[in-house]
Amino acid sequence: MAIPLLDLTRQNGPIRDEINEAISRVLDHNKFILGPEVAELEKKVSEYSECKHGIGVASGTDSLLISLRSAGVEPGDEVITTSFTFFATAGVITRVGAIPVFVDILPDTFNLDPDLIESAITGKTKVIMPVHLYGQCADMDRINEIAKKHNLAVVEDAAQAIGAKYKGKKAGSMGDLGCFSFFPSKNLGACGDAGMIVTNDDSHEEMCRKLRVHGSKPKYYHSVVGYNSRLDTLQAAILGVKFNYLEGWHEGRREKARKYNELFTSEKVKKPFESEDCYHIYHQYTIRVPERDALAQHLKEKGIGHAIYYPLPLHSQECYRELGYKEGDLPETESAAREVISIPIFPEMTDEEQKEVVSTIEGFYK
Repeated sequence: MAIPLLDLTRQNGPIRDEINEAISRVLDHNKFILGPEVAELEKKVSEYSECKHGIGVASGTDSLLISLRSAGVEPGDEVITTSFTFFATAGVITRVGAIPVFVDILPDTFNLDPDLIESAITGKTKVIMPVHLYGQCADMDRINEIAKKHNLAVVEDAAQAIGAKYKGKKAGSMGDLGCFSFFPSKNLGACGDAGMIVTNDDSHEEMCRKLRVHGSKPKYYHSVVGYNSRLDTLQAAILGVKFNYLEGWHEGRREKARKYNELFTSEKVKKPFESEDCYHIYHQYTIRVPERDALAQHLKEKGIGHAIYYPLPLHSQECYRELGYKEGDLPETESAAREVISIPIFPEMTDEEQKEVVSTIEGFYK
């Protein structure tokens, strides 16, 4: 039985008429750049995320880049973050001329270990940027406590975590700025690249809006050098339709995670840990296993979708060799990179598909 990691056809099929109607409305009014659907989505997402402002941008990567600029990060500054994440997290730090400082992760949630953050702070540190990996929030109380003590800004990389909660607070609302990605595979996914920044700070809102349009306000008057990073109106229209289904999709994923937790019985499979402080949206259902690469090959042969997020930590990437990290510096990160594998999880999965995934994985270890 061929089972995809994610099946967007099953997601988009039932709402295709609504999506087409939303696209047609944009084609009728022809306001393709920062049209009314952008403002509508900004309002929906900011309110959903318990924030005062939402600023639509071209991608999740740009949401991070613009947020760092708004937080005042300049060349030579340092930003503390995780090495166990998608490249954009560190890439944007480098693009603003700053230096990523990598801190190890907790072995259960895969998020930043708060106990290790303070020792990484120097006189050059400007921002702490936690990543809410796989859809579960980092320990934001402790991170914010450290940031406040050292007068640092906090930028939440919530690219995988829209709607996730920590102690009842929504992802993106707990730092100075929160960053979302609407890449097609996300829980709330566009039909292309798209992203958004959320914040409760008026000055950050003004700067982010300015930076997304080449640093201009008013038009053609530039106080800073910005970017061409506007959320496309067509994408906003599509996202506006899909947003109405987001909570149901979250619960669908959580139900599939509960089912997996019941089905997996092998001691070889370490199931995801969900903190009692968190509402996990299961952007990924990620297990830890021995012989991970061999299992991945086995799943490929059986036609079962899977992915490794992430096989090579950022501190080990060739482009960051000059930072001087060596093997063993971040042991939990390096261990996770050898052992994790994400398996199919999406609301439309059938019980039979889940049983087949579990049977195939556990059969590999017999």
